[in-house]
Amino acid sequence: MRRRTGIATRRIAAPDESVTDMAAAAAGKALASAGLRPSDIGLITVATCTAIDRCPSTAAQVAARLGIPSVVAYDLNNGCAGFTTALAGADHAVRAGAARHALVIGGVEGTGHAGIGPVVWGSDPTRADAVRLVDDWHPHFAQEGQSVFRWATGELPAIAREACRRAGLTPADLAGVVTHQANLRIIEAVLRQLDLRDDVVIAQDVVESGNTSAASVPLALSKLTERGDIPSGAPVLLLAFGGGLSWAGQVVACP
Repeated sequence: MRRRTGIATRRIAAPDESVTDMAAAAAGKALASAGLRPSDIGLITVATCTAIDRCPSTAAQVAARLGIPSVVAYDLNNGCAGFTTALAGADHAVRAGAARHALVIGGVEGTGHAGIGPVVWGSDPTRADAVRLVDDWHPHFAQEGQSVFRWATGELPAIAREACRRAGLTPADLAGVVTHQANLRIIEAVLRQLDLRDDVVIAQDVVESGNTSAASVPLALSKLTERGDIPSGAPVLLLAFGGGLSWAGQVVACP
């Protein structure tokens, strides 16, 4: 497992610990970090493909637990690209004036932050079965590993460069890169094709946490910022891909 994926350890939820429990805890942490009150939030999006409850949404349950009043709340299922997709949607809502502050939670971590660059997103429906959850009520993960590896290493570098271009930067301007933590071999193969600086910080939380789907990008980013590995305000590329076969990426100012 470690040789082929880079995963050394993984984390397992307690038997009575749900996605809603983890999302609410992360949301409370994000609010405290941003210095916001629950009443300041106008939009909550939870990106997850593993919520047990179909209705009410996990986002609505988080709002209830934190006492967030009169908020637009919904879940977004875009597989492992869910967080970066939801982040772009929240950014668009704020820019359009539909909400002043938005809370985005990717499975187990959330953030609300200005300084979000234009998104590069899309999907390849012809590869929809490449990454999937099978069985309705007790789903398990399945994927076409070699096909996903070839697609990711062949397509993601161009997507990364375009996200940088839309932000008015080049890959060499980045202080950090946080990709979906699916597989260390994919991360390394993709980043070798970009002209990154030698001192750029590369998230490798997959080694410690494994593949946490939509949570992997915000979980890895939060660890980097909490350790002070990347200066606040420095440009960081977020890049994720997953079921669909979908992708989304943008450059953000480090929290």
